[in-house]
Amino acid sequence: MSYLAVKHLHVTCVVLSGLGFCLRGWWMASGSPRLRARLTRVLPHGVDTVLLGSALMLAWTSSQYPFVENWLTAKLFGLLAYIGCGAMALKRAAHRAARLRYLFMALCAYAYIVGVALSRSPFLL
Repeated sequence: MSYLAVKHLHVTCVVLSGLGFCLRGWWMASGSPRLRARLTRVLPHGVDTVLLGSALMLAWTSSQYPFVENWLTAKLFGLLAYIGCGAMALKRAAHRAARLRYLFMALCAYAYIVGVALSRSPFLL
């Protein structure tokens, strides 16, 4: 598969993952039972698996790796923050107010990751 095709797949998965997270965040905030549906719990893992696989393929194909390229290191740490805050927002936080704060932080981490990817700078310059 060509680099450009993998990059398009990666960007598509980034958008799908972000939109899916926003939708699940909305459902969490509104108390919707859709958040507990089987497809809602399974589909994001599939999208995120393809997203991670395409990221690894892009890194390998371009010979750009985290801890070598500063912007990729920043994306990696942003991803860890996004995963942690997202898990707290959708599952782990005890109170609705805490879940909403974690949702906001997860969305900020997502925006940071996208900004770093577009600017190729950890400082978003």
